[in-house]
Amino acid sequence: MPPITALKILGLDPGLAHTGWGLIVVQGNAHQLIAAGRVSTKTETPMPQRLAQLAEGLAHVIRTHQPHVAAVEEVYVNKNPQSTLKLGQARAISLLVPQQHGLMVHEYAARLVKQSLTGKGNAEKTQVQHMVAVLLGASVAATVGKLPADAADALAVALTHAHHAGMAKRMAKPSIIG
Repeated sequence: MPPITALKILGLDPGLAHTGWGLIVVQGNAHQLIAAGRVSTKTETPMPQRLAQLAEGLAHVIRTHQPHVAAVEEVYVNKNPQSTLKLGQARAISLLVPQQHGLMVHEYAARLVKQSLTGKGNAEKTQVQHMVAVLLGASVAATVGKLPADAADALAVALTHAHHAGMAKRMAKPSIIG
């Protein structure tokens, strides 16, 4: 199998009502938007069916776009235990489905995503979305601005993985000092 010269990264922002997804391709220091969207479920649908819909939707995205790796945002614990439990179930689907399709899955805390893109771990959503548009290039800035927030957040997670994977790769290369 030839080495991968361009890395397709699927970013996921888990949610039960909407799980955002964003796919980028990274080649060297260049990042390109491939596609983004969300998989949605209806509140009145029973929980098992909602989880199955999320799984089917994510599997469709993976089959369609053939990413090499997945990056998933970690869940924050909120004040409502019931909401946290539901979010955890959606997150489990976001971890499981890429793994079932043979993808390596990486997890990133929301604060780390904000830090990686803006330099501030407590950055506002608008700042993160602005940096997503900047990193993906002026030609897609309008597209990023029209995306649902969860899809833009998923792109931020994918870009965070691109940054961290690139740093790890550079750190692993031996350097000659002298």
